Amino acid sequence: MGKIKQKLVIRTVKGLSERGIDFKDTFTENKKILGNNTMPSKKIRNQIAGLAARKKRQEAVEKAKLDLDK
Repeated sequence: MGKIKQKLVIRTVKGLSERGIDFKDTFTENKKILGNNTMPSKKIRNQIAGLAARKKRQEAVEKAKLDLDK
């Protein structure tokens, strides 16, 4: 099986980004951002930080593709 993220992690990233938390495209910066908030565990914090970084990089790639198409 591949690396499948739990529904909890996906919902949390979506909810935090809707709340206005500005995630970066690196794992370590996201981990520091989430360190200020109360997280249930270090493992969940790291999963959230990793998924947020991955989503941010994907958005940048999609934006670049759209800019090239114009």
